[in-house]
Amino acid sequence: MREGLPARAGRAALVACAAGLAAAPGALAAPAGRKPIAAAGPQVTLDAVDQGAAAKTAPQSLRVYLAPNGGEDALKQAVADVSTPGSPTYGHFLTPDQFRAKYAPSGATIKAVKHWLKAQGLQPAGAEASGRYITATGTAAAAEAAFATTLHEFTKGDETFQAPTATPTVPDAVASSILAVSGLATADKMMKPLQSFPPPAAYVNARPCSTSYGSTPGTFQADAQTPLPLLEGATVPYSLCGYEPGQLRSAYEGGTTFTGAGQTVGIVDAYASPTIEADANTYATRHGDAAFAAGQLSQVTPNDFTHGTECDASGWYGEETLDVEAVHAMAPGANVRYYGAQSCDDSDLADALDTVVDDNAVSIVSSSWGGPESTEALEDVVADEQAFQQGALQGITFFFSSGDNGDELANTGLLQADYPASDPYVTSVGGTSTGIGADGALSFLTGWGTQKYALSDDGKSWTPQGFVDGSGGGYSRLFKRPDYQSGIIAPRSPAGRAYPDVAMDADPTTGMLVGETQQFPTGAAYGEHRVGGTSLAAPLMAAMQALTQQRAGGRMGFINPALYQAGNGQSGQFLDVTGPGPDAGNVRADYVNGLDPSGGIVYSVRTFDQDSSLVVTPGWDDVTGLGVPSPNYINAFGG
Repeated sequence: MREGLPARAGRAALVACAAGLAAAPGALAAPAGRKPIAAAGPQVTLDAVDQGAAAKTAPQSLRVYLAPNGGEDALKQAVADVSTPGSPTYGHFLTPDQFRAKYAPSGATIKAVKHWLKAQGLQPAGAEASGRYITATGTAAAAEAAFATTLHEFTKGDETFQAPTATPTVPDAVASSILAVSGLATADKMMKPLQSFPPPAAYVNARPCSTSYGSTPGTFQADAQTPLPLLEGATVPYSLCGYEPGQLRSAYEGGTTFTGAGQTVGIVDAYASPTIEADANTYATRHGDAAFAAGQLSQVTPNDFTHGTECDASGWYGEETLDVEAVHAMAPGANVRYYGAQSCDDSDLADALDTVVDDNAVSIVSSSWGGPESTEALEDVVADEQAFQQGALQGITFFFSSGDNGDELANTGLLQADYPASDPYVTSVGGTSTGIGADGALSFLTGWGTQKYALSDDGKSWTPQGFVDGSGGGYSRLFKRPDYQSGIIAPRSPAGRAYPDVAMDADPTTGMLVGETQQFPTGAAYGEHRVGGTSLAAPLMAAMQALTQQRAGGRMGFINPALYQAGNGQSGQFLDVTGPGPDAGNVRADYVNGLDPSGGIVYSVRTFDQDSSLVVTPGWDDVTGLGVPSPNYINAFGG
C-alpha cells in the first residue's frame, strides 16, 4: 500500500469526463478553450515544502494516454453490453486483434496528438504497441507550455520531487483524443502487497495451534500447566496452524469433481520469486497434492527488475508464493501464469496488466496489491482501466483484494476506500474469518475484523490493544455507483461505488498454511507458516472462478453485472455472512524470536467480526459484499 493524505476537494471532478470518475463539489474550472485531463495536480504536494520553480531545462519523460477510437462512452457501453446477462452481445468476446481494430486510437488521432506535442516543443516517440499512449520527452518549459501549468520542486521527508502547481489542461482541439498524462509529477508511487503475515524474514508459527477450527482449546499455555484467562467468560480455541489444501477444497467446493482443468489463472504482482516452482511443488506434495505438471506453472517477466530495495522485492516473493499456492490448492488442474511487474511502481504494474490483456492467455486474474484512494494518481487510474476495459471485452475476469485496513481510518486518518479494489471494472474480494471443522465442513463464517488483547503481566486477564486489521470495504469517493449495484446497496448509503463484491477466508487467525524459501539464521531454507489477508481471499476466489468456468465451458469476463443479478435472487450461489461465529476470538501463541520457543512465547487474543466502522449485515455489506460463493456457485453461476 502507499502512504498518503486526503486529496483536495474537486480532485475527482478533474477527470470525470476522461475516466468516468464521480464528480465532486468544488471542481476547478479550466481556462477558456482548454479542458482538464487526468494528471497529478497540486494534490500531490500536500504536506510537502515548495522549493521553487523547477529548472526550465529540467528533462521531462511523459506518457500521454489516448482516448479509444469512438470515445470512452462507446467503450464503456460495449463493456456493459458484453458483461450483462440478457444483452444481445452478452458473452460475445473479442480477440486482442479485434479489440485493437475497433477501439485502438486511429492513426489520424496519433498523428494529430504527436503534431501537437511537437508544436509545444516536446519530442514524441512512437505510440505504445497497442496505441494506449504516446511517450514524449522534452524540457520543463515545454511541458509547462503544453499543459498550461507550472512545475516546482518539492521536498517531503527524504524525497525531492517535481509536481505541477496548477491542474494540467489541454486545448479543446486535442482534448477528445487525450485522457491523461503521467510524468509531470515525479513523486514515488509505489504499491505494496496486501499480504498481512508474515514479514519477509523467516517466521515459524508457535505451538499450540489448532489443526481444524476449535481442535485445541485455549485453556493452558504451552507448558500445559499455566492456565489462560477466559475471554468474555468463555474458553476460546487456539488459532489455526493454517488450513491445508484439502481442508479448503472440502469446505468451499462441496465435493465437486471440477479441478479447473482447461482454465488459466493469471497472477499479477511485482518481481518474481526465484524459488516459486520448487516451493509450490514441495508444498503441494507435502500436503497430498500433485506438483505442477510440466508447463502448468509459467512466468512472464521483464528482462530486468528495478527499485528492488525501495519496493522490498523479497516481500513480493511471499505474495507471489501465497497467490500461486492458493490457486493450486483450490484448483489443482488449472494452469497458473504469473506476470511480474518490473517494480512496484504504479506504471510498471499497469504495464503488467497491459501485457495480460495483450497476451490474452488467461481468462481470470488475481491481484493482491493496492492502497488508499487519496494516494492514487488519477493518470494511473486511466492506465489501469485501459487494461480492465479491454480485458472485459476479451472475457477476462479481474479479482482484486479489498485491502487489510478496514475503513482506512486508523491507517490514514481518513475514512476512505482502497484502489484498485474500488474500481467499478474489477471484482473486489473482501474477507471472512472462517471455521472449518474436523469433518472438513464449514462450521461458521463471520466478518474479518480484529481487535487484539494482550495477556496481562499477571496472566489473569486480557488487556485491549485496539484494532489490528480487517477486510477493506466501504464506498468510493472516486467512482460513481455503477448501475449493476442498483437495487442491492441500501438506498441511503453513500453514493459511490460500494465494495467488496464477494468474500473468502482472509483472517490470519483462520488463514492458510503456505510454504516458501525464507532467510533463516542458518541460511535460506524452505519453511511453512500461516498467512492471511485479502491477499489470500483474492486467489481463493480466482480458483473458484476457474472451477466455475470449467463447468460452464468458457470465459465469463467482467462478472459483476451477473454477480449482482445472482445476489438479488434466491439461487443459493452465495452464503450470506450475517453475524458472529461461535467464539468471540481465538488465542494466538507467537514465538518471541519468531522462530522457536527458546526466547519464550507471547500470548494474545485476536477477535472476530470487529472491523473498524464496517459491519456485517444480512444481504450485501461492506465487509463481505454479497457473501461467500457456495458450492452452487460452481454449478449454477454463468449457467
